Amino acid sequence: MRRRFGSRGRGRRTKSWLVWLATAVMLAATLWLTGRPTARGDAISIEHRWTICGERRSAACVIDGDTVAIGKRRIRLTGYDSPELDGACAEESARARDARALLADWLNRGPVMVDGGNNPPRDRYGRELRAARRITPDGEEWLADWMIERGVAEGDGWIAAHINWCE
Repeated sequence: MRRRFGSRGRGRRTKSWLVWLATAVMLAATLWLTGRPTARGDAISIEHRWTICGERRSAACVIDGDTVAIGKRRIRLTGYDSPELDGACAEESARARDARALLADWLNRGPVMVDGGNNPPRDRYGRELRAARRITPDGEEWLADWMIERGVAEGDGWIAAHINWCE
């Protein structure tokens, strides 16, 4: 009769290895799926605690009324244009600060869907170009419409005439 040495130990090692492999695959899948496109096509969901850039330190902050930063990424939110912080007059700068605060408020209300998937188009400054919306009980709430309705933004400039914020 021939004895098999280590057969019992090999089975245990195989099971241990399979448990390790399954854990690694689950962890990799979780990391891979975070921020990946959702079932809504090329839209991804983002949720952060947003601050105003320069006021408090955070991973996600609002630069101005239509631009945000997540880490080193810069995202230009599309569909509208907000006044500039270093505007042509005090009124434009004041509206720009209002737009920045309202954008932070809107973003902090919960998860936001942004288009562009994992490879969004970029503008000439290298910023990601993304339209943002939120799913509400009443349907979808588009950020661009919300900002324009509050008087702190205008259409994206391709269709609408530019507002003179200094008048």
